[in-house]
Amino acid sequence: MALDKESKTAGKKQYHIHLKPGDIGKYVLLPGDPARSDRVAQYLEDAQFVANNREHRTFTGFYKGVKISVTSTGMGCPSAAIAAEELMNIGAECLIRIGSSAALQDDIKIGDLMISTGSMKNEGTSRFYVPDCFPAVPDFDLTRTIIDTAREMQPDLYGKVYYGINASDDAFYGETQEWIDKLSALGCLNVEMESSALYTVCHKRKKRAAMISAVSGNLVTGEVIYETANEGLARGWDEEIKIVLEAIYRFEKEMESREQ
Repeated sequence: MALDKESKTAGKKQYHIHLKPGDIGKYVLLPGDPARSDRVAQYLEDAQFVANNREHRTFTGFYKGVKISVTSTGMGCPSAAIAAEELMNIGAECLIRIGSSAALQDDIKIGDLMISTGSMKNEGTSRFYVPDCFPAVPDFDLTRTIIDTAREMQPDLYGKVYYGINASDDAFYGETQEWIDKLSALGCLNVEMESSALYTVCHKRKKRAAMISAVSGNLVTGEVIYETANEGLARGWDEEIKIVLEAIYRFEKEMESREQ
């Protein structure tokens, strides 16, 4: 009889993320870079370092009384899918990717924020879960709350807020000029490397997923800085964290009111 990994690992200390039930809140932020977990922790009340294994670095704390965790996923869909699966095994209900993304439309600048309403699946991980023709979309209610919160906070933000369809690619250095032009012509706003698998895994597990990302460069205009993060991108990271934390608080209150 073949091994059922989901039943074997549910409710136990997880192999890759080194977390167990009780270590995290039901809301988990998912940056790619482990160092950005520390950045998120600065915005949480009573933040506690919980675990650090492989590319997965976790803190848990509170925002306005809501228990929230942050776990880094590393780069790419395979690593993000593993983190998501193991987080859901121990109680995660809403997973929100935060991070960096490259713009694909010429009016978008470094430091602007992109909220995903769907992801073009240019990766292999989701094929293990669903057919290629199956869409990769975030949770509507959670994404709507993030968009509404960002719009309200827009006057105080460094950059502009955009929302629309992004692409998830597998090969950072494999994207040719022809490929970039194709994605741009299709109307994709930006490209990153994790969201389509995250949406697919959460859909299969009947959990919620969403993504907001700060623009690190523009592949159409050539405005890119690969040597180091600049001030605009750093502000974008901080602003997406603030937006997501406030959106989680509002979403939690909305869910509580629905249950009454």
